[in-house]
Amino acid sequence: MFLSTYENKLDKKGRVSVPASFRSYLSNMGYNGVVCFPSFNNQSIESWPQDRVEKISNAIDSLNPFEDKKDYFATSILSESINLQFDSEGRILITEKLLKHAKIKNSMLFVGQGKTFQIWEPTSFEKFRVTARKKSNINRANLKWEQKLNNSTGDK
Repeated sequence: MFLSTYENKLDKKGRVSVPASFRSYLSNMGYNGVVCFPSFNNQSIESWPQDRVEKISNAIDSLNPFEDKKDYFATSILSESINLQFDSEGRILITEKLLKHAKIKNSMLFVGQGKTFQIWEPTSFEKFRVTARKKSNINRANLKWEQKLNNSTGDK
């Protein structure tokens, strides 16, 4: 999984090192890169493994081919996505368009989101993090998970 938050800076050639734990997770899935696109929800860059992008592509394909929303989703996600391959040192070259969307100038945060991660400008993320914490606290009752019964002891 993609966990934790890491800060890295762009180098002189515009490359940034992806955190080693994120690269390792992607490598274990058979990927040598990540697919990035501008977030719908905030000023960040969404970063997904190829299989997640394939799932969203399949969901888009399942829509009626003659409805506008199919084109809207395909245009907003798939046409805006770019497959960024790691170089020999684990760096990617993030496009100027993506950096501009996230308002990233030099320093950026890699923010683990479980099965995906986001790339943020640090000050923007801090504002979002504070808001997210408050809203998570208010909505914490909505976060539920299924407990499985342990057959051998009868304990939950």
